[in-house]
Parts: sequence; C-alpha cells; structure tokens
Amino acid sequence: MQILGQNAYPSLTEERRLWRAGFAHIAGLDEAGRGALAGPVVAGAVIPPTDCAQEGVWAEVQDSKLLSPARREELAGQIQAQAAAWSVGEASAAEIDAIGIAPATRLAMRRAVQTLTPPADHLLIDWVQLKALNLPQLSFTKGDQRIVSIAAASILAKVYRDRLLCQLHEEYPEYGFHSHKGYGAQTHLAAIERFGPCPEHRHSFAPIRRAAGLFDN
Repeated sequence: MQILGQNAYPSLTEERRLWRAGFAHIAGLDEAGRGALAGPVVAGAVIPPTDCAQEGVWAEVQDSKLLSPARREELAGQIQAQAAAWSVGEASAAEIDAIGIAPATRLAMRRAVQTLTPPADHLLIDWVQLKALNLPQLSFTKGDQRIVSIAAASILAKVYRDRLLCQLHEEYPEYGFHSHKGYGAQTHLAAIERFGPCPEHRHSFAPIRRAAGLFDN
C-alpha cells in the first residue's frame, strides 16, 4: 500500500525489510497525550507476528487520530488479540513536571518496551529516539501514517489514555476530562480558570502555571 494522503493506509514495508534482515520481534512505538494539559503521557508498543501478511487488522490500522473512538476501541481489541506482543507505558503528570514532556515521553516509551514479552529486538518509533535503550531502532516522521506497527501502537496508546481520562473524570468531574481528554479545549480552560488546577494537571505547562498563579494570589 502506498502512503498518499490522509486516507491511505500504512504498510508493512519497514517490518518486512527487517524480517528479511533476521529480526523477529519488531516493535512499533507511539505516544498519546504529549500535548495535553492534564493526565499522563502514554506510549504503546506493538510487535506484529513475524512475517505476517497485510490482511485483517494489519490492513486496517491507521494513525489513531484518523479513527473514531468506536473504531479505535474495536481495533485495539483485535491488535491485542493478534499481536505477538503488546504493552503500554505511562509517565504521570508529576513526572512530566519533574523532568519535562520530552524526557517523560521517552520514559513512557522505555517502560512500554521493557514490559514486552517476548522482548523486542528492533524498534520502529514515531519521531522519538530512545538512545537509553541498547536496541537497534529507527525513528520516523509521521510514522503512525506510514508503518503498520507504529499505527497499531498509536491506537493502543490512545485507547488506554482515553480510558484513563474517563476515570479521572469520575474523580474530578468539574473539568470534563471525559470529553476533551485533558487537552486545551475552551471548556477545559474555562474550568481551570474557575476551579484552578487539580493534581492531575501539568503544572509546568504555561496555561496551568498562569492559572495556578491566579489562585495563589
């Protein structure tokens, strides 16, 4: 399959090249929640079956942002059932505040990789480089639109994080986390201005710092 615009599907080209080179457990990695104002950043990792054909779920995955919530949920279950291995890792809002969003994203990805069984022997990563991991790896711009394993990882990360934010809504209903999933929607910003930030907000992010300053005065 060719990657020609938003409606095209990713391919197994990179995975097939690496399978031919002798790698058996190639993990795609992607994150969800990097740009949110609240909640963790979550990474997904997916190892498709070695030498699998591009059919079934492996012909249907796309960048999670192109899919409806219902379709993401459906595909997530199929990915988990059919993958050779899958995992998710997260870094909390507190960890994001402590070390910064880019290092926290890498931390979530490392956690996802380190819990894969069988372990990965090569990584295909959307945008990020994981130099702390002693594994062969390649990083791609828009990898979730180009590479099947990365697209599958993007779906797992998004579904897992959305569920977490719905759970946070039960604890902090005034912010509407179930609807905007912690991103900077106007309703979210208005709630922060009214109630101030909660412990699940990323206090190092500018909108939260400003709101916290207003409530400190």
